Amino acid sequence: MEIKSTDLVSLYAKFLQGDKSATQLDEVGVVLQVSDNVCIVRGLNQAVYQELIEFEGGNQGIILDLNSGIAAIFLLHNHIAIKEQEIARRTGKQFTAPVGLGLLGRVIDVLGHSQDALGDLSVTEHQPIEAEIPGVIQRSPVNQPLETGILAVDALVPIGLGQRELIIGNRGTGKTALVIDTILNQKNKSVICVYVSIGQQQAKLARIIKLLEATGALEYTVIVTAGSSSPVMHQYLAPYVGCTIAEYFRLQGKDVMIAYDDLTNHAIAYREMSLLLRRSPGREAYPGDVFYLHSRLLERAGKLLSGGSITALPVIQIQGGDLTAYIPTNLISITDGQIFLDTKLFNQGVRPAVNIELSVSRVGGAAQTGAMRQMTKALRLELAQYHELLSFAQFGTELDELSQRRLARGAIAVELLKQSEHQPYSPVDEVLILFAYQANFLDQIVVARVKAFVDQFISYVSSVHAELYHELQAVAKISAEQYQRLQKVAVEFSKIFMPEAI
Repeated sequence: MEIKSTDLVSLYAKFLQGDKSATQLDEVGVVLQVSDNVCIVRGLNQAVYQELIEFEGGNQGIILDLNSGIAAIFLLHNHIAIKEQEIARRTGKQFTAPVGLGLLGRVIDVLGHSQDALGDLSVTEHQPIEAEIPGVIQRSPVNQPLETGILAVDALVPIGLGQRELIIGNRGTGKTALVIDTILNQKNKSVICVYVSIGQQQAKLARIIKLLEATGALEYTVIVTAGSSSPVMHQYLAPYVGCTIAEYFRLQGKDVMIAYDDLTNHAIAYREMSLLLRRSPGREAYPGDVFYLHSRLLERAGKLLSGGSITALPVIQIQGGDLTAYIPTNLISITDGQIFLDTKLFNQGVRPAVNIELSVSRVGGAAQTGAMRQMTKALRLELAQYHELLSFAQFGTELDELSQRRLARGAIAVELLKQSEHQPYSPVDEVLILFAYQANFLDQIVVARVKAFVDQFISYVSSVHAELYHELQAVAKISAEQYQRLQKVAVEFSKIFMPEAI
């Protein structure tokens, strides 16, 4: 006689009713089907969404779909087999992530296991990965800069402590490099960094870890990884685990910068999970709740009145420069601005390839020091005029003298904003570079020698006029007297400037 699984469940329920109450019966269920890391369980009538479930074979899972009498559970462990008719039990808990100072300098996976061959983690505290988001009353305005060390960003699309700034661009335009440079620039600045790698190749992550270790940046950085070979459930959980770790440090009154690299892979992983759960896809084959997926993650960033902040730098990859796709438009509407990295500029040798016209920071000058605001006046306008005039010049259009002067000055600005990878500037160096441009000391310099001029000018001020250099480090705004002294120093340097032969 053929025995159906529903009959076995009924017999099992009757057996338990003999010595256990109905309330206790609701705490367990029976596995009906297992496929593609999804376990269908009958029972668990009192279970809640995203509750952690334990199986008698030792595996664990998280409920991601609930129907009448049926729960769909995504498994956390691939190496532990689950069989039909296996018993599943409620834990009444959420999935948790390890938190603590012992995570600094470590590489961990979503389950809290060490991935860096440095032994077990020296942390004992765990916190749920879903947390209540601080309300508006608890938050403080964003008015302190997060210095990236990248001149194009700090001058034109500044990022503040507690801000959410999207990094967006095509494949291979330097999005990860911008994030890593920001991490490198936080050395000795009391900012803890959390780097979340989602769906990336292990070789790429290994190079990043090696660079951070060589520069001493790994000491204040936590790396959470869910590689391309990891289960989609791990890729889905990775950003929430990283954010939970960042929130722990924020509660200690510390400033934290967290980078999600990248949320495109996160959305793809969630789409795969949704399709396995037989949910209907919506726009561009993504489920409708993918917006909530990222909004509830990024809303956890911010600066608190009680002290501490989380600055989020989500990374998103687009195809063909299309900013109007579903996931990019979602994230643009959630974040406080975006840095758009342009393939065309990248191929022209402009590095970082920041497209100033399409990049914006909704915090703006509030995230800059007074000195930086002084030096960036009209810079964005001059660059916009340059790109507009450049399109006319390419067609051989004759330009008047004023337009030619603007074109020449714009070319100097573009050259000035170029920067080598992994070589961030200090805030004082950025101010000196912009001063040389604003005060017209570069107008008579050949474009190819502009970088040599500013590099030598920084070195000259820091060595010959060290007192002035240290003064600029200490002040938030340049006084009229200091500005005049800088002009005298620049005139003095211009007379002895000896550019290298090209």
